Amino acid sequence: MSIGKKLTETKKLPRHSLTREDYLEIFKQLFLARYFDIRLIKEKKRGRLRGTLYSSHNQEAVLVGTLYALNPEDWISPIHRDMPAFFLKDLKSGWNNPERKGISIEQIICQVFGKVDAPGRARDNWSHIGSREKKIIHSTSMLAGTIPVAAGVALSEKMRGSDTVVVTYNGEGSTARGDFHEAINYAAVKKLPMITVIENNMWAYGTHVSEVCNTPDVADRAKGFDIPGIVADGQDVFDVYDKMSQLVEYARQGNGPSILECKTYRAYGHGDHDDNRADKYRPSEDVNSGRSRDPLAVCREYLVNENILGKDDANLYMADNKSASQASDEDFPEEVINYLKQGVDFAINSGLPEAEEGGMWVFKE
Repeated sequence: MSIGKKLTETKKLPRHSLTREDYLEIFKQLFLARYFDIRLIKEKKRGRLRGTLYSSHNQEAVLVGTLYALNPEDWISPIHRDMPAFFLKDLKSGWNNPERKGISIEQIICQVFGKVDAPGRARDNWSHIGSREKKIIHSTSMLAGTIPVAAGVALSEKMRGSDTVVVTYNGEGSTARGDFHEAINYAAVKKLPMITVIENNMWAYGTHVSEVCNTPDVADRAKGFDIPGIVADGQDVFDVYDKMSQLVEYARQGNGPSILECKTYRAYGHGDHDDNRADKYRPSEDVNSGRSRDPLAVCREYLVNENILGKDDANLYMADNKSASQASDEDFPEEVINYLKQGVDFAINSGLPEAEEGGMWVFKE
């Protein structure tokens, strides 16, 4: 019996072991990921930011759901649309806990602002960062290029005898690349504890998924490697959490790698430079359909139906289906607003690196 079938037949899902505090924390993290996106768009319109922003709007459930299923010592390998992952990792250990295995909000906002206190020290404004200490593999612009790196990290952990899991995030377009297949084939043969999360938002820049995959689900590619391939509702954070949790346990038990496809939809263009062009290559009815199930609304409805959250409390903050121009601070919890504010304030007050730093890390010293 496949692991995917086992999950659908399981009466007690991983979410049923969550506490009420866990449920509310997950809901709050969805708001945080959304506000991060909206706040940065507003900051760019104020003229404070340069470079491209890659929005994760409408895809927050993929990041929050998968990351919440991990232990602090597990590795992650984010891509460009996963900027919130750098500070969401191990966030449940305390948002301002300096010991947690995630990069601080101050450092991440400094990265976006191009300041000296950024992990990349102003060499880039986005996600080309990582941390061995925090168990985050540096991202690259070559999508699928970090899957072989993740396999190498997973091999190292297996050789050490640890039960650490390595999670690599990729878009659906990356599954058509050779390094995707080579790395997963290697991970399958060696039974490495690696989970490949596919954020299927239907569009690889301007190329529709139907042009890169000839199967109904991208997860079907797992069949060629004889490993589990599961499809999750990428708009439902708890469905993502349930399926990710089972794959994490599968990997920890030494069974090898798997693929988790999260079906979602890219709200805007590939980056903010592509927003106007995206309106031309994506039919408006497809966009409206893809954005019709906002992850915040889906999560809120579940919490109310399960009596975890009262309707009055659930409707206090309504950021659902609102763009950056439509949303205001009143649509978000105060804790979320203050957390981003401390990051933005820190970045504004952070300096620029000295010009002499320009040659650092280019050649071996």
